[in-house]
Amino acid sequence: MNRADFPILNEKVYGKPLVYLDNAATTQKPQVVIDALNDYYLRINSNIHRGVHCLSQLATNEFEQAREAVRRYINAATTQEVIFTRGATESINLVAASFGRTYLREGDEVVVSEMEHHSNIVPWQLVCEERGAKLKVLPFDGRGELMISKLQELVTDRTRIVAVAHVSNSLGTVNPIEEVIRIAHDHNVPVLIDGAQAVAHSPVDVQALDCDFYCFSGHKMYAPMGIGVMYGKNKWLNEMQPYQGGGEMIRDVTFEKTTYNDLPFKFEAGTPSVGDVIGLRKAIEYIEGIGLEKIAAYEQELLTYTTEKLAKIDGMRFIGEAAHKTGVISFLVGNIHPYDMGVLLDHQGVAVRTGHHCTQPVMTHFGIPGTVRASFALYNTFEEADALVNAVMKAKTMLS
Repeated sequence: MNRADFPILNEKVYGKPLVYLDNAATTQKPQVVIDALNDYYLRINSNIHRGVHCLSQLATNEFEQAREAVRRYINAATTQEVIFTRGATESINLVAASFGRTYLREGDEVVVSEMEHHSNIVPWQLVCEERGAKLKVLPFDGRGELMISKLQELVTDRTRIVAVAHVSNSLGTVNPIEEVIRIAHDHNVPVLIDGAQAVAHSPVDVQALDCDFYCFSGHKMYAPMGIGVMYGKNKWLNEMQPYQGGGEMIRDVTFEKTTYNDLPFKFEAGTPSVGDVIGLRKAIEYIEGIGLEKIAAYEQELLTYTTEKLAKIDGMRFIGEAAHKTGVISFLVGNIHPYDMGVLLDHQGVAVRTGHHCTQPVMTHFGIPGTVRASFALYNTFEEADALVNAVMKAKTMLS
């Protein structure tokens, strides 16, 4: 893991070396991704697919090579199943709106889990309100693990879709999505997986999972902000109504009727963020160059090391202690408000996230206002873990 690939890690905060532990919010970008963005705007900036001139052809080729890179990365069956969006949030909104308009009727049901990010709750609430459907919730236990046995009771003949996070952004829990998918499919119910917190940390094979939709963002996997992916099985995407109208998603328009373009363009209205898509490809290639298995093993060591060190601090309380976790530690110390802790850590150069992390139902479950969240990436070090622990101890002394 070469930290030198990430220029921002050389920055200082309040005169101290930056310890960046807010990777669940967004990751930093390697030089190759920054260079790819630069190169696009310096050399081939052009709109894509519609132009016959050289720049448009070059940009189109780069754009579609990126789609193939995504297909390979998640092992989709075809590039037609890879839809580019602005991020995981738009991907989920796309599915909720298009799937809902196509399949949801009054009295139907949608199942989400209690630990979902707001982006995998609110879009379903909106479409349920619009269609007269009901939102049902799969709970989790005190350790932050989904109560999978209850899913059998929740899924009925009126259930139209189940939507669950692969990894909880606020707890770090790695959910047993294989089991969720199996139970749902036993009832012929499709499954959407929010993979925003998973794709940069461990291999994802959508065909092996057999999920129906898989959504994620580029900016949490070392790519630029403003780009995301919605994977969907061909059979659903062909039947679903478009999400937005205009531009590339049309085949023919008259005032009487519009016919839609083939996949994947049916769901890609308007001019896309071409440079960011190219940056996503470079980020994928960067991750593949290291190896996801190697990244996962390293981050797990870092998670275990940091958790053991923090556990020795008097008054430490971990929020989310699932048996299977990835690189997120949410915690509270005594009666110290997470915001106060976060400010004092920041002044020591340690960047963490504080608050409810867009998972207010999770905080309600535990009866707390929020947590301090440290989250890891491939460039973090054991020395940075020590810096976090020391900063927490110093802050605790100051606030006690």
